[in-house]
Amino acid sequence: MQDAVDSPLPPPHQPGHGPAAGWSPAAQHPGQHHPGPHQGSDPVPPPPAPGFTPAPGFTQAPGGPVPPVPHHAPPPPGPQHTQPPPAPDTTGHVPLPPGGPVAMPSVPPATAVAPDPAGTTLAVLLIGPAGAGKTSVAKYWADHRRVPTAHISLDDVREWVRSGFADPQSGWNDHSEAQYRLARRTCGFAARNFLANGISCILDDAVFPDRPVVGLGGWKRHVGPGLLPVVLLPGLEIVLERNAERSGNRRLTDEEVARIHGRMAGWYGSGLPIIDNSQLDIPQTAQLLDDVLARSMASPPQW
Repeated sequence: MQDAVDSPLPPPHQPGHGPAAGWSPAAQHPGQHHPGPHQGSDPVPPPPAPGFTPAPGFTQAPGGPVPPVPHHAPPPPGPQHTQPPPAPDTTGHVPLPPGGPVAMPSVPPATAVAPDPAGTTLAVLLIGPAGAGKTSVAKYWADHRRVPTAHISLDDVREWVRSGFADPQSGWNDHSEAQYRLARRTCGFAARNFLANGISCILDDAVFPDRPVVGLGGWKRHVGPGLLPVVLLPGLEIVLERNAERSGNRRLTDEEVARIHGRMAGWYGSGLPIIDNSQLDIPQTAQLLDDVLARSMASPPQW
């Protein structure tokens, strides 16, 4: 029997008329009994039409032909489908190796082939004053390596702070010092996680040689002893020109640039590799950086 929800809708009722022709109340409410004119009596079925002959298999009853009740054999049992066990709830979960301190690169034997920094997973710290070209060189170097490499800029991470940003140009204080320390630690955590999952990293920062505990020592603690520091130190005139092209809070005064550049000169004689890119473009500086890193991998600097 057709479900009442899917039964056809009755034709619209015309005001002043009875039920539409051919539409019985029983059709509107299937399964319900509606007594006829005599309450409590069974309705009298209409007589058969003249000349009606029952079809084979039908029996004649006082109220008309009655069709035989069909006997259907039960369907053969089909294959039993069992529900598979639910899959473990791991959608979107990719386990990652935890990041640990980066160990010192192993020193190859004297007969071994020189290490190729372009195809090795490395952690590099590019040091230099404002306007030295650290960010441009680091981006280019990371873009043109044969292995996955990430560029992590300290200034970019430090500027994640929007409300309450401590700008050192407005005065160096404990608040700006704390934000620099927080940014360095965040960069270190990110570098360790990238390296643990096979992605090289190059970080850039203006580390001062007269503050080794805060600068270089902090990077060593955050990343590990395998971090390879390289100093990018062009001449003062070049640094002033590049700083003049900057805008926003990354542009310093000429006096501040000269002071920072003078402090960076303390890296000479420190044992760290130094690149003077005064007369080099970005691709040439990146190539020289690979040469310096190859030597650092063969003989890691003591720092």
